[in-house]
Amino acid sequence: MFNVVLVEPRIPQNTGNIARTCAATGCGLHIVRPTAFEITDKNLKRAGLDYWQYLNVQYYDGLKDFFEKTEPTGARYYYATTKAPHIYTEAEFRDNDYLLFGREDAGLPEELLYEHEERCIRIPMIPEARSLNLSNAVAIVVYEAMRQMGFENLKNLGQLTKFHW
Repeated sequence: MFNVVLVEPRIPQNTGNIARTCAATGCGLHIVRPTAFEITDKNLKRAGLDYWQYLNVQYYDGLKDFFEKTEPTGARYYYATTKAPHIYTEAEFRDNDYLLFGREDAGLPEELLYEHEERCIRIPMIPEARSLNLSNAVAIVVYEAMRQMGFENLKNLGQLTKFHW
C-alpha cells in the first residue's frame, strides 16, 4: 500500500515500533543505511514483537542507492520534516507512495528538502516543541495516508471476547 522509508535510523526501539506499524498496515519498510544499530538488536526485535513475519523490509546503502532503485518505478516521495511548509493532511497520497523520515537527531538532509519543497510535509505542534517521537510521527502520517485510501485491505471491525456487537 505505502512505503515507509527510514533514513539512517538511530534508535532501535523506534525502528521496531515502526516495523510493527508497517506490519499491521501492510506498508513496506525501507531502511537506508547506515543505522546506529544492528538489525538483530534485541531492543529492535522486542519492540517489533511477533510481527516480523508480516513485514516486507528492504535495505539500501545510502540515499543514492535508495533513489536509484526506486525512481525507475515512477514512485512519488513525501518528505516528513519539522521544517516543511505543508501540513501532512494537505498531501494527496496515492498507492505505493514513499514516505521518508530522517534520523531522530538530525532529520532528512536539508539539500533534499530544498529540492522537493512541494512534497515536504509536517505534523503541526506547539512552537516550543522540537519534534515528535519518530515512531509516533510515522504512525500519524501512515494512518492519514491509509484514511485517504479508505483503509483499504485493513480490518475495520473488531469483536469483543465475551460479548458480540
